[in-house]
This record gives sequence, structure tokens and C-alpha cells, in this order.
Amino acid sequence: MNRLSKAEAVELIRNADLKALGRMASECKKALHPKGVTTFVVDRNINYTNICWVDCKFCAFYRHEKDKDAYVLTFDEIDAKIDELLEIGGTQILFQGGVHPKLKIEWYEELVEHIHTKYPTITIHGFSAIEIDFIAKVSRISVEEVLQRLKAKGLASIPGAGAEILNDRVRDIIAPKKIDSDVWVDIHRKAHKLGIKSTATMMYGTMETDEEIVEHWEMIRNLQDETGGFRAFIMWSFQGENTRLLEEFPDLKKHSSNRYLRLLAVSRLFLDNVPNIQSSWVTQGPYIGQLALLFGANDLGSTMMEENVVRSAGAGFRMAKDEMVRLIRDIGETPAIRNTAYETLEVFS
Repeated sequence: MNRLSKAEAVELIRNADLKALGRMASECKKALHPKGVTTFVVDRNINYTNICWVDCKFCAFYRHEKDKDAYVLTFDEIDAKIDELLEIGGTQILFQGGVHPKLKIEWYEELVEHIHTKYPTITIHGFSAIEIDFIAKVSRISVEEVLQRLKAKGLASIPGAGAEILNDRVRDIIAPKKIDSDVWVDIHRKAHKLGIKSTATMMYGTMETDEEIVEHWEMIRNLQDETGGFRAFIMWSFQGENTRLLEEFPDLKKHSSNRYLRLLAVSRLFLDNVPNIQSSWVTQGPYIGQLALLFGANDLGSTMMEENVVRSAGAGFRMAKDEMVRLIRDIGETPAIRNTAYETLEVFS
């Protein structure tokens, strides 16, 4: 099968029959994952701080340092969250915060080393590209040194957060203080070259065009061709409640489930070198999340013991492990718990 071009991807987004797209994406998924196993991970999001100077218009989570509800978690508070995760058999923490203007590399080293030493069974999947970029700036060291030092203390992989849409026209509207698209890509390139795997993400539904969505996918595909460092792609729709972006652009409409499934299917076809596609049930709800498994997704993501960022913007879906198992079984696939590296830990027969 020939690789999908940008023009072909745009055409599919705009004009393809939705059911036909689902069949095409399912065939692509089965070629990559022929055993019919759908995975998920038991983990917890820990937002170590909500203090952030970047002021993204689409974010309802961040606070400024002097706000009454601004916080930086203590190590004891973080430990308590990890203890709760271990009680339910969790294996991973997704660790990220706001872009704190004062925390330097030494603070992050101490934190990562503390967690890695005290909880050796927990994988630390943490710190977005923009966090890493700013740690480097405030600490007056290179991005490579930040990554090397955090890896040495126990950082296993980095999430794709902060990508939004990898197009600087869009970024200048929705997050003008955020790093440019090329910088996001280059930080992931640097991580991959140091043996730190990552995920790629996309938040659609703000100011982007169909062409810009496909350009975003192309940047991911090109870097994956170069490094092979992306384990998965995760896509979700903009959640506008309580955000400045919706105040400035009140005509922004919530995107339909049809749109989500359409984009998901085309992403599976276009990102032919990214092994895993996650379903975003957190923003779409459990049943569209389940339907996504018939549109190219092979992973149901996380049980999400704690999630604060999209919840602040109005997405409040929750799902327990038993419900995930049931939803996967209901479409005739085999549920399995995985770890951060997509290695199977437990199969539910």
C-alpha cells in the first residue's frame, strides 16, 4: 500500500464516507495488531503544579504564582498519590505541571530521583517539551543536558503535551507564548536520540484548517521516519468551558463525534509508522471511546485515576478498569493491561 499523501488525507477528511473510513482504518490497525488485543494502562496523572506563565488561551487549569489557589505539591503529597495508585495496581504516572517560572533543574532532579528511588516499580512518563524547554532556559543549560540529567535520575519517557496543532499560525492565536512547532519537534528529536521514547499528541477544534491538521501529522510522521521514537499518537478535541479562547471566539463550536472518528481514522491511515493510536474517551465519553476502536485505535489509553487539565475545561468522563474490559470485549477484542512501553502485563481471557 502506497503511503498516504497530504492531499489524499485532506480529501479523505472532507469527503470520504464515514463507514468506509472506519473499515480502512480497521484494516490498517489489524495489519499492525493482528492478534485483536486492545490495551490500556493503569496510571495516574499527577500535576505537580498549576502555576504557569504561558497563559494558553485554551487552558482553564493554569494559575499565576500569586493566585489563591496556586500550588506546588510537596513530595509527601505526591507520595500519597502514588501510594493510592499502587493500591489499585498502577504502573505509571503521567507527571506534568504548568510551566513554573522559578523551578530549576535541581528541583526536578530531586523530585524524579525521589520517586524513582522510593517507587522503583512506577514508570515516570513526564514533562512536556515546553516544560523541558523552560527548565533549560531558567537553569541556563541546554535541552540535551536537561534530558540527560532527568534520564539519569529515572525519567523513562516524555508525553506529547504542548503540541496542540503544530502550526505556528494557529499557535500564535491560541498560545502565543508557547514554543514554536519546530522547537516542539526538535525537543522530541533530542529525547529520541538520547533513548527517551515519547508520545505524539494533537488537540484539534480551535482555529486550524484541515490542511494544517495534516501538516501536523506530517511533522510527526517525518520525525518518526527519522528516529522511530514515538510510541503512540493521541488526539482529542478542544474543551472550551472556562477558557479565554472561548470568550474571545464565542463562535467556536464543540466538534461532533463524527468529526472525531473521521480524523482518528485518517490519522491511523496517515501515521503508518506510529505503532499505537489511543482512543480519547476522556474527552469523547466511553461509548465514542469504544467506537474509536473500530476507527483505528488499538489502545483505550488510561484508567486516568486523576485528571485535572481537561476536567477544568468541562470534560468530566471517568472510567474504571472493569468498564474498560467490558467495552473492549463488547467489540469482540481481547482486553489487556500494558505498561508505558506497550508491553503486555495482563490479558483478560
